[in-house]
Amino acid sequence: MRQVKIFKGIEVELGKLEAEVNAWIRQSGAQVVSITGNIAAQTTGSGSTASGLGGSPFPPSDVIIIVLYEAPAA
Repeated sequence: MRQVKIFKGIEVELGKLEAEVNAWIRQSGAQVVSITGNIAAQTTGSGSTASGLGGSPFPPSDVIIIVLYEAPAA
């Protein structure tokens, strides 16, 4: 049966998010059908000093990764 797993992170921690997804794939034994992702634009808050990719004055954007997979046989 096909199922969905959703991961959420922020753009400045893409390596951590990638490691989390890869670890889950290894540990779950899931057979991945597809992986898609999206990055959401963020608006700056009052007095924000956070910086996204490229040293932008805007805070880091949210990243979502959606994994479509076949669940391992029980």
